[in-house]
Amino acid sequence: MARVLGGIGRTLISAGVLILLFVAYEVWGTNLQEASAQRQLSRDFNAALQHAPATRPTTTSTTAPKPTTTVPKPGLQVTTATTPPAPAAIDLPVPTDGAAMAEIQIPKIGVDKTVVQGVTLDQLKRGPGHYPGTPLPGQKGNAAIAGHRTTYGAPFHNIDKVAVGDDIIIITTYGTFHYKVDSSIIVSPNASEVLLDKGDARITLTACHPKYSAEKRIVVSGVLVGRPIPPFKGQDQFMRQHQSSSGAGNTATIDGGLSGIKESKTPAFLWGALAALVWLAAWAVSRVVGRRGAGRLLRWAPYLVGTPVFLVVLYVFFENFSRLLPANF
Repeated sequence: MARVLGGIGRTLISAGVLILLFVAYEVWGTNLQEASAQRQLSRDFNAALQHAPATRPTTTSTTAPKPTTTVPKPGLQVTTATTPPAPAAIDLPVPTDGAAMAEIQIPKIGVDKTVVQGVTLDQLKRGPGHYPGTPLPGQKGNAAIAGHRTTYGAPFHNIDKVAVGDDIIIITTYGTFHYKVDSSIIVSPNASEVLLDKGDARITLTACHPKYSAEKRIVVSGVLVGRPIPPFKGQDQFMRQHQSSSGAGNTATIDGGLSGIKESKTPAFLWGALAALVWLAAWAVSRVVGRRGAGRLLRWAPYLVGTPVFLVVLYVFFENFSRLLPANF
């Protein structure tokens, strides 16, 4: 009976240690991946800035001309108004999926991150992601950006501290845009209307809420200071193609592609089995050495050799297992 209880106790302790290691991986290990990705994205974005057109796009005045009234004949009241010309589309390429497309700065909470185009799980592991079904920063409409709060660098960890009147700065290859925060709200994950066009030029930031949970979403929105720039050539088609996956327009959740792709369980199962085999092999060798009367140091040698291998395999297992979770925070 004592051996059974001892075995159960060791199993529970091992399970607890594995759970703690997984939590450590989610909170700290993922930050290492994001930091590496951000360094590469920053290099790519700085290179794009250096090759940006010397002449930045100019905008057409958004001030409508005064109505002009014809001189009517007696008894007639006829008024005609001129229509302002539509701004010409900018001849620049729309940022491709996964590319570094902007730099976001939020001075209030010390955020300075490179933004990637797209909001899939893999893209948000690299940094804040722009919903490709929404306008680009600086344009008319609702440009939306999502970011993690507790994993993968947690770029929006303190977004709940951003208040009305605070600044959001977006630097792009086609200009720098200044937004003033006008709202911060908590909504359910299916409140996709927060991503819709509000009739002005604004930025909307989304993240899970509260911290360490995906129960709600926090949405911080700001209005552009100054006039918006025209859309890019071909951008309307690009946005329509991505709206169903980005969460903007006609989808049921804010998350869109964040958890909409069903991942295969096979890699997680195989890496988990391999991690177990590595540890069992170290245990078996230790038992064999112990039965031959070896000293304590030799009995622990298999664990000293096997532990680094086990941790590497366990890290890859955690990476694959985390992709099966319903949401990354």
